[in-house]
Amino acid sequence: MLSNDTTKLLTECNAGIKMGVDSLNELLPSVKNEKLKKVMSECRETHKRLGDRTHKLLNQYGEASKDPHPVAKSMSWLKTNFKLAVENSDSTIADLLTDGCNMGIKSLNRYLNQYTGADREVTDITKDLIRSEQKLVEDVTEFL
Repeated sequence: MLSNDTTKLLTECNAGIKMGVDSLNELLPSVKNEKLKKVMSECRETHKRLGDRTHKLLNQYGEASKDPHPVAKSMSWLKTNFKLAVENSDSTIADLLTDGCNMGIKSLNRYLNQYTGADREVTDITKDLIRSEQKLVEDVTEFL
C-alpha cells in the first residue's frame, strides 16, 4: 500500500531535482574550465535521470509534480547573478555549486528523517540524489 510519506518524499525530491537542473543550466554557460563543465554536465545528467524516475513514479501514483518554491528559486537566481556580476569565475561557480548542494543535501536528509514511512524505492532515489550532490561538492573543490 502506498504511504503518504512516499508521495511527499517523492514530491520534494522532484522539486529539488528541478531546482538543481535549473541551477546547473544557468551556470554552465559561464564555465570556462572544460573539466568543471564536464563534472557539472555529468551531474546534470544524473539529476535528469533521477528526475525522470521521480516524475514517472508521481504519474503512477496519480500525483502532480511540484515546482521549487518561488521564493527559493528567486533567491537562488539573485545570489547567482549577483555573485557572477561581481566575479565571473570558475571559482565563484564552484562556490555557488557547493552552497547549493549543501542546502540540497541538508533538505533531502531532513525529508528522509521526516518521511520515514516512504517506500524503499523512493528512499533509495533520495539517497542517490544525496550522493550525486555530495559527489559534485567533492568534484568542484579543486576549483574553489
